[in-house]
Amino acid sequence: MKSELDGDSRRSFLRWAGSKKKLLPRLRKFWTGENQRYVEPFAGSACLFFSLRPNSAILGDSNKDLINVYRILRDEPDALYRRLVRIPRDQASYYRWRAKNPSDLDKQTRALRFIYLNHNCFNGIYRTNAAGQFNVPFGSKLSSYLSHDEFLDCSRSLRKTTLVAGDFQRSLSKVKRGDFVYLDPPYAVTSRRVFKEYGKDTFDVSDVDRLSEELDRLNKLGATFVVSYADCQQARKLAASWSSIKFSVPRHVAGFADHRAKAFEWLISNKQTDRL
Repeated sequence: MKSELDGDSRRSFLRWAGSKKKLLPRLRKFWTGENQRYVEPFAGSACLFFSLRPNSAILGDSNKDLINVYRILRDEPDALYRRLVRIPRDQASYYRWRAKNPSDLDKQTRALRFIYLNHNCFNGIYRTNAAGQFNVPFGSKLSSYLSHDEFLDCSRSLRKTTLVAGDFQRSLSKVKRGDFVYLDPPYAVTSRRVFKEYGKDTFDVSDVDRLSEELDRLNKLGATFVVSYADCQQARKLAASWSSIKFSVPRHVAGFADHRAKAFEWLISNKQTDRL
């Protein structure tokens, strides 16, 4: 099933630390007209999904507030956007919205708060404390919102998308033969997460074996999968069983643009990667 791909102009409406925007030219090569449906169980900002704009998809994530954002964007985009652009983008307003308890808000206002904090916090990080409270400080460089038309375009792309809140296996249980599955789990390296923004129930080292078992199942099922993962012992173990490629990528150290370092990343797939 073909997507409505329009190059790099179609962007996600969210920022996300660890986003794979720079890998999109490589990742898009895995998607073909033969794929029946797009499935992404670690959605985050879903930058590949919004770039491809597949006609049928499943997006899942363990972050229930994130999935609520996708639902409200899909169902009520115009009202959401108009409320968003009316909120001042200053430090006082940011901390006032950050202090709001999501459980005290209706679903629409929870989604509004999520997007506002996402675009005005430091480096697009999603991080909570032990009590589950969002605690990222106000950002020094604020990213621009999508235009109204782009925002509505993101909403339209979600109309034929099934949204799943929960563990990655919940989304993968819905995969069928011919589906394309992109997995970009939060990086788990020797019992710690490289990024700390995902909350207490995030993917960690103990889940890597479950992921490996799911890859075997997806392959036997007849689905195409691609995994992106930072270079580490766990990634090398996964890569040994499948077609894979390791390459260098620029990293911002501690999120600061003037502190850059080279890192390595893997793409692991049951489809050939040697031409990427």
